[in-house]
Amino acid sequence: MSAMLGAFMAVLDIQITNSSLKDIQGALSATLEEGSWISTSYLVAEIIMIPLTAWLVQLLSARRLALWVSLGFLASSLLCSMAWSLESMIVFRAMQGFTGGALIPLAFTLTLIKLPEHHRAKGMALFAITATFAPSIGPTLGGWLTENWGWEYIFYINIPPGLLMIAGLLYGLEKKAPHWELLKTTDYAGIVTLGVGLGCLQVFLEEGHRKDWLESQLIVGLGSIALVSLMLFVILQLSKPNPLINLGVLRERNFGLSSISSVGLGIGLYGSIYVLPLYLAQIQGYNALQIGEVIMWMGIPQLFLIPLVPKLMKVISPKLLCAAGFGLFGFASFASGVLNLDFAGEQFNHIQIIRALGQPLVMVTVSLIATAYILPQDAGSASSLFNILRNLGGAIGIALLATLLDSRAKVYFDYLRESLVPSNPQVAERLALLTERLGSEQAALGKLSEIAHQQAAIMAYNDAFHFIGIALGVSMLAVLLTRPLPPGTTGGAAH
Repeated sequence: MSAMLGAFMAVLDIQITNSSLKDIQGALSATLEEGSWISTSYLVAEIIMIPLTAWLVQLLSARRLALWVSLGFLASSLLCSMAWSLESMIVFRAMQGFTGGALIPLAFTLTLIKLPEHHRAKGMALFAITATFAPSIGPTLGGWLTENWGWEYIFYINIPPGLLMIAGLLYGLEKKAPHWELLKTTDYAGIVTLGVGLGCLQVFLEEGHRKDWLESQLIVGLGSIALVSLMLFVILQLSKPNPLINLGVLRERNFGLSSISSVGLGIGLYGSIYVLPLYLAQIQGYNALQIGEVIMWMGIPQLFLIPLVPKLMKVISPKLLCAAGFGLFGFASFASGVLNLDFAGEQFNHIQIIRALGQPLVMVTVSLIATAYILPQDAGSASSLFNILRNLGGAIGIALLATLLDSRAKVYFDYLRESLVPSNPQVAERLALLTERLGSEQAALGKLSEIAHQQAAIMAYNDAFHFIGIALGVSMLAVLLTRPLPPGTTGGAAH
């Protein structure tokens, strides 16, 4: 329970600053582009730490690692609230991401190695809450705290649950001696190539759109370093008897196919939470609190649904439940892709509930399907890979969606502009009305251009939701190709 609380806090802190970025940027005198590093630094540090967790558990013991990173997470949260400049905030957020990054796979690994097989579904249900509920309420909670108390409180909020988590970990995890002798056989080349590769890839994905991708030498350089480093890492891992991460687990049918689903799930989870607030802010003029209220409809129902999924798995095959979850999630994304100027918060509520029905079915079952045939000694590698792929899926999805929104809006605007000619009677009529209302033809033309840009943006948002739906559809197909789970895994009959 304490490890799950830690994972929940770590995932929550990815999203909680998003709705408060403007306030933090204002307090630290940072521009919009500079402020993006507040989120990027956390994500980069987190994704570097995730794969190192399994090795650190072997080296230090789960109890010692959990205690150290928990204390580091709390200390860096306090430091973030005291940041005096953008540079200090970026450093403290990186520290927070690095320590928080260990809490996510630690919770996943403890579920695999501490719980008996017939209770594993319950453990995965708890892990699902950290992975889906935390991102859903992050912007809501962040917006509410910033509006009512100030942005510093989005960091103070970590302290009470953090102290509870430390107490629980000290009580629940047995004392074990560290294995310092492992330092002699550690794959240091693997650690360096993976850390550099993932770090550069994350910055490449986060900053690529802002810097116009291959037009920026920095982005080209980062992409090249990431590619070379990750290729070297794969070669090193496949050629060593004791690799940092056993990539052989990807050859296991269920884990390999579930990993594909995990990437799609990352696109769906983080892509939805990126596109929806952007649409509500840009097109509908919603503030952070109003956006939070819309997203909340996706988060709150999950709390009640997740505990029911292990019970459902006793009577329905987890594979079918997972496919149904991806189907519902994908359907909700396609249903979101019919936007117009009158489509705002209220119209999203029923769609958010469909998303809330689909996500728990996926999150509880996909982890179980992925790890059903994984050996206990490979639990650390499986946990690292599974969580990395979901996070990378999110980063890749957001990068593609940001580029798609920009490029498609330009295409649609060019298409609309071809129809906006004075010879078109509808255009002439609208221009006359606008000229009369605004007092000059120049102002009327400006307003018409603004309306065309807005309509082009709405059509681009529709494409973005369709893209998320397609990614989730591919994930559903991958799950349907997995093997049935062995008897006893779900606590019910074999399927």
